[in-house]
Amino acid sequence: MARSAGGSQGVEQARQAIAEATTIEQLRQAQAVVFPLDHGLSLADTAKMIGLSVGWTCRLRNAFLRGKVLGDGSTPARGGRRRENFTPEREIEVLRPFLERARHGGILVVPQLKPLLEAELGRTMALSSVYTLLHRHGWRKLAPDKHHPQHNVQAQQDWKKNSPKKSGASANTGQRRRSR
Repeated sequence: MARSAGGSQGVEQARQAIAEATTIEQLRQAQAVVFPLDHGLSLADTAKMIGLSVGWTCRLRNAFLRGKVLGDGSTPARGGRRRENFTPEREIEVLRPFLERARHGGILVVPQLKPLLEAELGRTMALSSVYTLLHRHGWRKLAPDKHHPQHNVQAQQDWKKNSPKKSGASANTGQRRRSR
């Protein structure tokens, strides 16, 4: 035997919401409350009447009874960053010293950055989350340049010009001596 529908305390508000509904979502949400209570319909029958699945009907009904009416601005739209580590403003604030250092010739090394971000967050983070965070702020997988930021081209050229020549003994390493 099915459970009887609860939520009789919200039925009057739901009737009023049916009369004042401006969108189909608001109408369906209010009907999900009124139909089982006023007309004795089961949740499955109510779902058929409003054209939604049983799961969505139950979700709409429970949200209305909790006071979250669709379209009134009290419930956020789906999508977005529901499982974010930091707010976008906080991300910028936390990354600012590292990104400034990297822009001025320093190297941004993600495995060194990860523990600092974890300390700021107060829990562990996946390495992929750090890469996603950097990607969100315009950084890509960074590859080192062909030379160090503090290299000295003149010193390299001087060393190349004055380096010792190879000895002749190393040129004969491919030949074997035969012992008889």
